[in-house]
Amino acid sequence: MSDIEIRDDRAAGRLEAVAGGEVVGRIEYFVLEAPERALVPVHTIVEPAHEGKGIAGSLARELYGIAQREGIVVAPLCPYVVKWAERHPEEAPASDPELRRAAKAWLADHPDRF
Repeated sequence: MSDIEIRDDRAAGRLEAVAGGEVVGRIEYFVLEAPERALVPVHTIVEPAHEGKGIAGSLARELYGIAQREGIVVAPLCPYVVKWAERHPEEAPASDPELRRAAKAWLADHPDRF
């Protein structure tokens, strides 16, 4: 994984894994503002030629790292990130179910976003 760079494109709502100048994986997310600020991952995508290399896990780990550095939580809606968080509770603190409900409501109100 040392040849993979992970970059956060907050404006576009993408955490991207880049190898050789090419985006090989990404987590699409949004920032929830209320009832509290949270990063909400919606989709994790890894290009087929790069599957099985740990890219999705590296993206999930970095998303939680960003949230920790910013002093906010992650409220995952993405099935991959939910499973990853269950396997890594020491790195991925559970979020309040109310926060996930608020994230789902935001997503329902913005169907064109994802």
